[in-house]
Amino acid sequence: MQPFLPPSLRNFTPNYMAFSTWVDHLPFGYDIVAAVRPQLLVELGTQHGTSFFCFCQSMAENRIDGLCYAVDTWAGDEHTGAYDNTTFETVQKHARSHYASIAYLMRMLFNDALNHFSDESVDLVHIDGLHTYEAVAEDFRNWYPKVKPGGVILFHDIQARMMDFGAWKFWEEIAPQYNSFTFKQGFGLGVLRKAGGPPLTDPLLQMLFEGDSETHENLRAFHAHAARFHEYKRKVLRQERLQEQRRLQQLEKQQAEQAAKQDSQP
Repeated sequence: MQPFLPPSLRNFTPNYMAFSTWVDHLPFGYDIVAAVRPQLLVELGTQHGTSFFCFCQSMAENRIDGLCYAVDTWAGDEHTGAYDNTTFETVQKHARSHYASIAYLMRMLFNDALNHFSDESVDLVHIDGLHTYEAVAEDFRNWYPKVKPGGVILFHDIQARMMDFGAWKFWEEIAPQYNSFTFKQGFGLGVLRKAGGPPLTDPLLQMLFEGDSETHENLRAFHAHAARFHEYKRKVLRQERLQEQRRLQQLEKQQAEQAAKQDSQP
């Protein structure tokens, strides 16, 4: 494997975090956007926005001239449970304040959004909606025609084997049929490239879709380590913020005590 220093290790610190199993894939999410440089990116299933805003951040920081669309009802499903409008409002607020020129929220069902995109127009699709076998299969079947030749489709939670999750089963069936790559850490992430398109020139894309088995194992290990590295960075930052908060609280306490002492003097 050639020396590899992707943008996520050079200059990436997530500016938005919410509870999500996508934390295991944030460095790769940032890097795949930088590699594909999509003019059009569509996420199917956004919920709290952790992955979507990672994509948006990469678009902005890597100066990619493109648009990001998040498709979701923001009402929940049988796996996430129902949630109130607060989730959508939080995502909407961050999108407007940080990515008003590139991020669009489409509050609708995935199938209702299909007519808003031309065939072979989307560079990168992220499938992360209801995780039953039938739902994932339908999402792939419906959105595959929308992807450009050479475009990339991401599948989240392909290692999650619980309840009636079936993304793992669907991925096992289709991965051998396409040029694909599997990340195993966390709940898993599948990466699939549609046939066609120009020759690959980006190092990450070459490793994903043209690399040998040793390269693939090294790439998995690299991004698993990158995820742990970023988690460590977040812990350090949290600790530093906590220490600073305590320092300010102690300073305010000392100032208040000093002011009270002065007031008590005759």
